[in-house]
Formats: sequence, C-alpha cells, structure tokens
Amino acid sequence: MTQFDPRALLSESRLGVLATIKSDGLPQLSPVTPYFDRDAGVIYVSMTEGRAKTVNLRRDPRAALEVTRADGWAWATAEGSVTLIGPGADPHSPEVEALVDYYRAAAGEHPDWDGYRAVMVSDRRVLMKMSVERIYGEALR
Repeated sequence: MTQFDPRALLSESRLGVLATIKSDGLPQLSPVTPYFDRDAGVIYVSMTEGRAKTVNLRRDPRAALEVTRADGWAWATAEGSVTLIGPGADPHSPEVEALVDYYRAAAGEHPDWDGYRAVMVSDRRVLMKMSVERIYGEALR
C-alpha cells in the first residue's frame, strides 16, 4: 500500500469546499473549483465580487479548502492566508490577466479568450490566491 499524499489529492481535485469566516465567527462554506499549484504552494479559486466568501475574505483573509477523493475514502485540507486580485474593470487589466493565467493552468486554452475576458469584467470576477501554510488529510482505505 502506498503512503497517502494529501498534496497529490489537492493537485488532482477540481471540486472542493472553501471555508471562510463570517463576521459572527462561524464558518461559511462554498463549493468551488480550485487549482493547486503544487510547486508554488498556492491554491487559486475564481469567485465573484460581493458573494459571501469574497466579503468574508476581504474582512478576514484566512481560509481552508477541503477536497475528497471520488470514492469519498480520502480527504485533504489546506489552510492559509488569502490575497484577492480584482475585480478588473478592463478586459486587458492585470486583474483579468491573472484570471486568464488561472484558467490556462487549471483547464488549458479557452476557445474564446475575448469572450472570457469580457465575462470576467461583467461578472466582477476575483481571483483568490491562498498561500498554503498547512496541509493535512487521510486515506481511510
């Protein structure tokens, strides 16, 4: 049996649950599509300005992200400090470029970059960059 590596699970997972801290101190959970840059030790998530998770992170830039293996028998959690980039007001702004870089790393080339850029501006998309400070997890089988 090989040893479980929570970093590997984070790297391959494209669905996770992001935990942020509400103003009353309770957790707020959101399903997200993370991308873990294992070499840099950074998790990226695209989100919308004004949503609960974004508001929470602007107030308290700490978060945790949990992913599970498809069969449910392994999980990994990453915790860290967050920086938010955006939203961008121009399709070619540095904030939108950061979202383009995120998309390329997570999913490859987009069939319509001009359309993607326009949507990032109109949707007021923000890129979360979490510097991973701790990773832990377990494989139950």
